[in-house]
Amino acid sequence: MSEQNSTPARRRILDAADELFYAHGINSTGVDAVIEAAGVARMTFYKHFGGKQALIMAYLEGRETRWQLRLQRAIDDAGDDPRARLLAVFDALEGWAQSESQFRGCSFVNALAELAEPDHPARAVIHSYKAALRDCVFQLAQESRTADPELLTDQLMLVYEGAISTNSLHTVENAVGKAHFTAAQLINASVPVASDRPS
Repeated sequence: MSEQNSTPARRRILDAADELFYAHGINSTGVDAVIEAAGVARMTFYKHFGGKQALIMAYLEGRETRWQLRLQRAIDDAGDDPRARLLAVFDALEGWAQSESQFRGCSFVNALAELAEPDHPARAVIHSYKAALRDCVFQLAQESRTADPELLTDQLMLVYEGAISTNSLHTVENAVGKAHFTAAQLINASVPVASDRPS
């Protein structure tokens, strides 16, 4: 179901799950806590989700949808400059980190660590989301006409994922901001300026 077309009760349940799962963890948050925070009846919860597994999937899907909107907006705002479009991935990351009242890292990586069962359906979804992000960065790297888009993509993904983890561990001050600076250096060193690119 599209969340734009969801009922107010479903929206409240998802909002509660989003806040509680991200702040306290999926395994530490029971269905009862979500029901209480959402202010709905138990029957209403099960009518909309059937159980916790469906709620987890909806939580992750909601997070991915919001990230994709933020990322696409940042890329669009960057215009036609290929360097700016690549760096937009880190613009979006900075905006996301600043929008969280308590930034606890990547909700997908956190979920992957918690959902240890190899056959949990959320694990395949999480891997798919991360692959989609890498595909996006690789496409932007190809469009930039860098000499080695595969290498630049790997470098930027390492900086991106490392920034999120380091920020959560508080081992580097302003890790996300410094990752933005590092990404800009990598991009500027790898992507030719417009006048140097073949027409």
